[in-house]
Amino acid sequence: MGFARTCSVALVGVEGVVVEVQADLEPGLAAFALVGLPDKSLVESRDRVRAAVVNSGAEWPQKKLTVGLSPASVPKGGSGFDLAVACAVLGAAERIDPRQIADLMMIGELGLDGRVRPVRGILPAVLAAADAGYEQVVVPERTVAEASLVPGVSVLGVRTLRQLIAVLGDEPVPDEEESPMDGRPDPMLAGLAVPGAGLGAGALAAERPPDLADVAGQVKARAALEVAAAGRHHLFFKGPPGAGKTMLAERLAGLLPPLTPQESLEVTAVHSVAGALPAGQPLIERAPYYAPHHSASMPSLVGGGSGLPRPGAVSLAHNGVLFLDEAPEFSGRVLDALRQPLESGHVIVARSGGVMRLPAKFLLALAANPCPCGRHGLSGAGCECSPQMVKRYRARLSGPLLDRVDVTVTVEPVTRSELVGADAATETTAEVAARVREARDRAAARYADTPWRTNSEVPGHELRTRWQAAPGALSDAERDMERGLLTARGLDRVLRVAWTVADLAGHDRPLEEDVGHALELRTGIARGTVMAGSLP
Repeated sequence: MGFARTCSVALVGVEGVVVEVQADLEPGLAAFALVGLPDKSLVESRDRVRAAVVNSGAEWPQKKLTVGLSPASVPKGGSGFDLAVACAVLGAAERIDPRQIADLMMIGELGLDGRVRPVRGILPAVLAAADAGYEQVVVPERTVAEASLVPGVSVLGVRTLRQLIAVLGDEPVPDEEESPMDGRPDPMLAGLAVPGAGLGAGALAAERPPDLADVAGQVKARAALEVAAAGRHHLFFKGPPGAGKTMLAERLAGLLPPLTPQESLEVTAVHSVAGALPAGQPLIERAPYYAPHHSASMPSLVGGGSGLPRPGAVSLAHNGVLFLDEAPEFSGRVLDALRQPLESGHVIVARSGGVMRLPAKFLLALAANPCPCGRHGLSGAGCECSPQMVKRYRARLSGPLLDRVDVTVTVEPVTRSELVGADAATETTAEVAARVREARDRAAARYADTPWRTNSEVPGHELRTRWQAAPGALSDAERDMERGLLTARGLDRVLRVAWTVADLAGHDRPLEEDVGHALELRTGIARGTVMAGSLP
């Protein structure tokens, strides 16, 4: 009779749960039972582990073998338990010292030849191990850089099971050749967005990120983009095709400040679970940008799938930008599903395999044409859409969703002089981003003793009582509310945008012109105020 134990991690969303892997050998007919609520992919590990152990030169025990995964109430899936199961079996068979593996955390998939292959979610798994007090972690060699992001944990990267057996047995470590497949991307991850400014779904990292200087004209839209980035306000561009809505939205992520260390870990953990980490980039330091196609399904946007749910686009855009181009073409159910994460900063997905809570604190950017053909309201354009078609098209963006959008801008077509004329005064992304960082710093200093960092996060009650605008500055906004042009939520959002405009202008608190500019951005009605692009 032999017994051994080691540990691995089960992922529930982006949070890890430490799982004790126990192996028990007893006399009897040779059999292999795996218990502890495993899914189908984990049940298949019995054959993978057996072949890997034999092909690594170790003897498979010909006894009754039971492997238990505890706690049994936590659903477990995936191939990341293979390495822990194999070592627990070898420990029970006394091929390796059971004491050597009792305090080890092991994560990795085994090939039939004994090679250790990477799995999704290494970073959150190692974070869970560190929180549970584990100091030593064994991971696939290709994921050492990702696992090493967690401080206070000693990481051992192994290429094969044979190497790990040699390390644990204090034997000479064989020099294994790298598999031809080790350097190739996982085909299951093809089509996922790579985080970075100006990247869409399935795009590869560009050598030169999109620059705001590439956008011709559009002074009003550029100013709105700056306000949205400075206060993390949700943005809606509407206008005809070819006006530059997509170009502007693609440059929004480049205006955002670099991620803080904590934000980088959060974003990297989500992308690690989704399997969307760029090759050679274990830590994401720039705000992610994600632009799903309008045919995206509900699970792909908010998270889900069969069994345990996986992160969707709203989580992949965490601490970054989620851009919905041709927004009215998205399903109404999909668009309305955004309302919860827009308010709470996270999304809760319930499936038969479990309930998952994922971070989803993103800056939403919407773009839409004025009608299905896009030519409505253009002189000489020949729009053939009936009034009913236009009304039905615009109604696809529900009132409750648009009520959560702070900045609405009509993007007018670019004139010939703006397009072909050389405008040396056009600002670059770096110049605008510098002003955005200064405005963010002013807001962060103001909210230093609070849980908030940007103006869009502050509750309206706090802005009305603790950080008040200048006397009489809200008179126009209050009149709009009395006329029914603004809801109570809308008034609070106007006040938040006004604080951002004030931060960009260097004002200590919002003045009447700041609130007027915020009202114009909220309602789209010009009130003769100064645009943010002309602010000092």
